[in-house]
Amino acid sequence: MPIAPITGKLRKRLFLDLTAAIGLGTAGGYAYWYGVKVPSLRTREEFYAKYEQQKQAEVPS
Repeated sequence: MPIAPITGKLRKRLFLDLTAAIGLGTAGGYAYWYGVKVPSLRTREEFYAKYEQQKQAEVPS
C-alpha cells in the first residue's frame, strides 16, 4: 500500500509565513513609530519651543 504524496504543503506554509511576517512587521513598525518615535519628537519640539520663548523673553527690544 503506497503512501499518498503530500502536495501543496510548502506553498501553504510559505504563504502563512509571509503573511505572518508582513503583518507582524507592520504591527511592530506602527508600535515603534507611535509608541517611541512620535512621543520623542513631540518632547523635542516642546523643548525647542520653550527654549525659543525663553530666548525671545531674554532679548531686550
